[in-house]
Formats: sequence, structure tokens, C-alpha cells
Amino acid sequence: MKEMEITAKCYKTIDKQVKTQGNSGAVYVPKSWSGKEVRVLLLEPLEEEKE
Repeated sequence: MKEMEITAKCYKTIDKQVKTQGNSGAVYVPKSWSGKEVRVLLLEPLEEEKE
């Protein structure tokens, strides 16, 4: 995985840690964001899986 730099115009940002939710991960945002388009950015590399 290669680090990249992104520049984006936005109205607000929220930094949160992804929590386990069933078989996937979830990030909770304000209810007022429901139905709005959002973008989630991974800010640190994933650890390599051991084979």
C-alpha cells in the first residue's frame, strides 16, 4: 500500500477511529449527515497480513 496526498474542498471533517460492526467496520457521523455524500480517508497504512 502506497501513501498518497489528497487535496479536497469540504464543509467539515471529523477524525474518528473505525469500530468493529458485525463483519465490517463503521464510523459514526452526526445524524444531520444522513443522506449526504461523504468520503472516508484511511490515514495510516494497514499492517501486512501474515501468510
